[in-house]
Amino acid sequence: MERLARIAAHVNASSRGGVICPTPTAGQSPIIEKLISKMEPLVKEKLALKAELLKKAGDTKIQDLTVEMCINGARSIKAMVTDTSDLDANIGIAYRGKSLYECNKELPKAPGGDVGLPEAAFWLLLTGEVPSDADCKALTAELHKRATVPQFALDIMDNLPKDMHPMTQISMSILALQKTSKFQAAYDAGMKKDEYWKYSLEDSLDIIARIPVIAARIYHRTFKNGAGPAYDPNLDWAGNYAHMLGTSSDPLFKEATRLYLMVHADHEGGNVSAHTVHLVGSALSDPYYSLAAGLCGLAGPLHGLANQECLAWLLQVQKDLGNVEPTKEVITEYAKKTLAAGKVIPGFGHAVLRKTDPRYMLEREFALKHMQGDPLFKLVDACYQALPPLLESLGKVKNPNPNVDAHSGQIMSFYGLTEQNYYTVVFAVSRSMGVLAQLIWARAIGLPIERPKSVPLDVLAKTALKK
Repeated sequence: MERLARIAAHVNASSRGGVICPTPTAGQSPIIEKLISKMEPLVKEKLALKAELLKKAGDTKIQDLTVEMCINGARSIKAMVTDTSDLDANIGIAYRGKSLYECNKELPKAPGGDVGLPEAAFWLLLTGEVPSDADCKALTAELHKRATVPQFALDIMDNLPKDMHPMTQISMSILALQKTSKFQAAYDAGMKKDEYWKYSLEDSLDIIARIPVIAARIYHRTFKNGAGPAYDPNLDWAGNYAHMLGTSSDPLFKEATRLYLMVHADHEGGNVSAHTVHLVGSALSDPYYSLAAGLCGLAGPLHGLANQECLAWLLQVQKDLGNVEPTKEVITEYAKKTLAAGKVIPGFGHAVLRKTDPRYMLEREFALKHMQGDPLFKLVDACYQALPPLLESLGKVKNPNPNVDAHSGQIMSFYGLTEQNYYTVVFAVSRSMGVLAQLIWARAIGLPIERPKSVPLDVLAKTALKK
């Protein structure tokens, strides 16, 4: 009790000037108590499986390594454990074994909505179970309770230059909130190793609750010169984020936001943002440090910034075509000239997928249902018809089909979110759920600090070329 009191005092002192954070005890909220009770049997099962694998099969060979794997970014090297999601070349992303189509169908919905709620996806990633409507509502209510951002963090945000890139702002804002880390306070107070994941869960819930508030504030201070719509605790997590952005009063904007945040939530463990969070977290850095590092990776042009580049390309095509209708034939000829000039067509192909990205198809289905008359969607549709067969005939990419980035910008733009520099922030709001779920599970099964062995090129050459 004395130790928990010291932890509570530390966290409460860190929050002066804003909301007082709840005492970081596992059973503090009935829904969190239920969430932990769902996870605990699974944690024991996974710990037993890990122990069995290490004891009985620790030396079992699962893969040959090649020189190409070492040089080309460790591509396809199976060297991590991630249970929350998997990326299959033909199926796409699956959350706990469920395809995104299944997730969208089975997860609880907002009243009158057709899209699976992102917070329900977070529950699924943590527990392996689809939550009931009641559990999902209780989790949403819990996130609302945790959503107030301490005043000191708001002051730090408001002192950042308004022309600073929004991804820099959100990374610094998450890092500023590290002062409120319950994991760090508990670690300093001497918590046991089997408690690591529960305090990581506490921090992660606080972050997920606050990140839409931070992201919306960044949007309005950067692009709108003022405060946006007030927080609405009567809405779901993603619906409230769309409401706070305030770019459209159309209720379908909330649905589009729910869809985007649900399908982007997790992407197995090897992508840059997830791997960075895992790597930093493996040093027992708390979830704030870990997520801030991951967001810096997400900001890269080859990762989260890709949706911004795809929309920029579409707008340039639209400008170049002028009044010409974007048909399959027109886009085919335009693309041929683009490729002949040595330029890249963004949004097509994927490092792992060998079929059309299911995330793209879910967004396409949404657009076909709600925005067929949008000129930019007509262009996206023409690209969908024209570019895969052209790229396949030229042999330019292993997978000539569109990925999710080829569509996301069009949907956000349709609902008034036209500031391309902000798009990766929306991605960050979503991906926080997946990478933090991964971090919680890494702590739960006691994964060690990550420390691969590197070799100089000349050593690799001596081994592979016998020089």
